[in-house]
Amino acid sequence: MEITNEIVDKLAKLAKLQFKDEQRDGIREDLIKIIAFVDKIDELDTEGVEPLVHMSREINVLREDEVKETITQMQALKNAPSKDSDYFKISTVLNKK
Repeated sequence: MEITNEIVDKLAKLAKLQFKDEQRDGIREDLIKIIAFVDKIDELDTEGVEPLVHMSREINVLREDEVKETITQMQALKNAPSKDSDYFKISTVLNKK
């Protein structure tokens, strides 16, 4: 597959990327290298190899949820830079109008 400047421009538009003309050549060269690397897969004998759907045979290996107290509220507030009895105090994030 030949990578032209038009293909690079179309990919950039689809990906909402902007770059200067001098950068296009570098990106084009990188795409050529990537495609050449992926084309190496065609050299492999994959006869009889099942397609991989999951990286592991394990499905939904979940642990049981256990409610336990790991830190008290007082311990959590101990090193807070600013606190108000039971809560962390932070600066205003949103201005109300």
